[in-house]
Amino acid sequence: MPKPLAIVIVAPPGVQMLDVSGPADVFAEANRQTGREVYSVLTVGTAPLAVAASSGIRFLPDRSTQDSIETLDTLLVAGSPDLAQAATDLHTLAWLRVHAGRSRRYGSICSGALLFAQTGLLDGRRATTHWKVAELLGSRHPSLTVEADAFVVRDGPVCTAAGVTAGMDLAIALVEEDLGRDVAMAVAAELVVFYRRPGGQMQFSRHGEAAPAGRGALQELQRYIAAHPGEDHSVASMAARAGMSPRHFARVFHREVGMTPAEFVENMRVEAARRWLEEGHDTPKRVAAKLGYADANGLRRAFMRRLGVTPADYRKRYAHART
Repeated sequence: MPKPLAIVIVAPPGVQMLDVSGPADVFAEANRQTGREVYSVLTVGTAPLAVAASSGIRFLPDRSTQDSIETLDTLLVAGSPDLAQAATDLHTLAWLRVHAGRSRRYGSICSGALLFAQTGLLDGRRATTHWKVAELLGSRHPSLTVEADAFVVRDGPVCTAAGVTAGMDLAIALVEEDLGRDVAMAVAAELVVFYRRPGGQMQFSRHGEAAPAGRGALQELQRYIAAHPGEDHSVASMAARAGMSPRHFARVFHREVGMTPAEFVENMRVEAARRWLEEGHDTPKRVAAKLGYADANGLRRAFMRRLGVTPADYRKRYAHART
């Protein structure tokens, strides 16, 4: 009988428990579905101590980065809310480089990409991370192509997952790679999760809550559009409100806000539509009319571009009430 495939999950200080326990449960369920020990999961701390998770739960990892692991199949770095501000741990980075070199595939879960990318092993690759730190990851590592909307990204040996529960999506994808579609689907069914989740992770983000950007006149304009998303917001009308010529306005807006005026307006309309659809009182057709779309197809196209799901599907998943 072949030896179990060693799945090593590195848990940095303040780790989110589900980044560790979610994938571990997927691999354990794969063992149950096949009736044999295909996988063994090892947790690794960055010090030979108990790990305090972000939830306050403490657990004792199997190993620490003081130990060498000679045989491993998959190396994953879990995320932590503290990683964006964490100091660089040169010992952990050296350990990750060595052990990634011994593994068949390696990568990260959630914000763990912020730590793992420091090894240089993601340079020139495609990867994903939690939508909230995707821009930060890209700015720190310009050679890395960050696919901010993806739940799971595979690029050669690199395997990365978006925020928290997407670690389970990644683990299911790895089970499918190793054991086939039927086993992966059985694991997903047993754990009551999607075999392949519809849409992208941007359906969970809230761009409309971001602070306005740019000079004062542009910030006032952004606040006005957010408060009145259904009005006519052509470039000409926005430029007039900002006191600029349309051509100059379009250039300045893109430079200072980071997107075109049309993209900003669409974002604000999608955010407003989300709120109304979540309340459950309006149909997608009525929401589209309130937002100034000629018909429901305009809103549908905007939703597919921004969120990867249709307004009708979004309402079914997230509506609090029904009329």
